[in-house]
Amino acid sequence: MYMIPVRTTNDGLTLPAIGFGTASVKGAEGVHTMTSAIDAGYRLIDSAFNYENEGAVGAAVKRSSVSREQLRITSKLPGRHHEYKKAIMAIQESLLRADLDYYDLYLVHWPNPKQELFVEAWQALIDAKKWGLIRSIGVSNFLPEHIERLIDETGVTPSVNQVELHPYFSQEQQRSFDQQHGIITESWSPLGRASQVLEDRSIQTIADTHNKTISQIILRWHIQLGALPLPKASSIGRQLENLAVFDFELTEQDMVTISILTKTDGRIQDQDPAEYEEF
Repeated sequence: MYMIPVRTTNDGLTLPAIGFGTASVKGAEGVHTMTSAIDAGYRLIDSAFNYENEGAVGAAVKRSSVSREQLRITSKLPGRHHEYKKAIMAIQESLLRADLDYYDLYLVHWPNPKQELFVEAWQALIDAKKWGLIRSIGVSNFLPEHIERLIDETGVTPSVNQVELHPYFSQEQQRSFDQQHGIITESWSPLGRASQVLEDRSIQTIADTHNKTISQIILRWHIQLGALPLPKASSIGRQLENLAVFDFELTEQDMVTISILTKTDGRIQDQDPAEYEEF
């Protein structure tokens, strides 16, 4: 079992420095995959209402050998439920689907700025936290202007902002903004969804130097950036490999070599939060 460092959010929740992504991980096979991940050492499990796998997450929690108190379970509010009453019901439904008494972390999945309802959705999360349904509240895919509106209009700063982040899209400005506001940046698709980044020669050279895999180098890069990566892996071997990133350190030059790979159009599916609408 690996010793995983712990991060603390601005509202006092402890989070392991790496988590487990579950997009498209569902059904009986998904339960097996998530149970395997927990047994491997993952304690932060990331889910979402729209992943349609909250039930599988809850089943994995109950089947694992780890107590509920040791786990950090996340879900996210979908865009079609941003209206306050709909948001409250969606949070309750998330809990019922997973058969859990509370979520450790709950996020507004996308801002959907054309709807102009994300502040209303945020207020629902604030209240759900007061009622004990959620321990910590945050956002996902929010740009600085969206987060500034949340803070200005509610006085509550998100604990987490989960964004697309990988070597081809390093999010330097967003990470800087989050850090200045005490917000932990989580990385979705930290390995670029198995894109060309996993075949990048400059990263392979670094991996050879450290006797690590490209995936391990990229995950270590996230951690040294101050981000919290959420890799997904179905096999126990890959799950363990992705956890083995705390026994070495990248040099400053290694970090620069990876960071300069970023592209202005590096988003995997061109999902720009200023325009993209998720329902």
